[in-house]
Amino acid sequence: MLRASDIPNLITIARILLTLPVVIAMLFREFELALALFVVAGVSDGVDGFLAKQFHWQSRLGSLLDPIADKLLLVSSYLCLGWLGLLPAWLVAAVMLRDLIIVGGAGIWTLRIGQLEAEPTIVSKINTFVQILLVVSVVADQALGLLPVGAIGALVWITLATTLSSGMDYVWVWGKRAREATERARKGD
Repeated sequence: MLRASDIPNLITIARILLTLPVVIAMLFREFELALALFVVAGVSDGVDGFLAKQFHWQSRLGSLLDPIADKLLLVSSYLCLGWLGLLPAWLVAAVMLRDLIIVGGAGIWTLRIGQLEAEPTIVSKINTFVQILLVVSVVADQALGLLPVGAIGALVWITLATTLSSGMDYVWVWGKRAREATERARKGD
């Protein structure tokens, strides 16, 4: 039976399901529709987070689903825009590699140390914002053609810089935490 506290998770699941129509719209170059759906996804992300925090409806499931929904939409968007030639393949590869390193590290952490409580760093939050800004900018420019010449190119380089910085930050911070956890376990703390 559904409870009011399930609403944030239901919104997140709807956002996961919204990824497919966004991808289809992009692949068929229906950028106005893709932009509208991306905005709906963004608003739903804010709404589910607000409801979860405001009414204390946070859950372990929600803490897992929310970043999955965000990454699924973002990664799918990068792959589509790369496929269409609207983003450089090397940038798409850098974004994918960063995410694979983070997911791989989280998997290793879980296997060797225990349950991981993900904490995005400030660098990661900036990177996520810049990655989203680039996708929205490319899609909006395709839909409406409003961006000045060179804006997308500048955002591509900023995205590469924040993606690399965020990846290195995660490796550094979580590598250090893993060494400390391993040392504590070895000492029996």
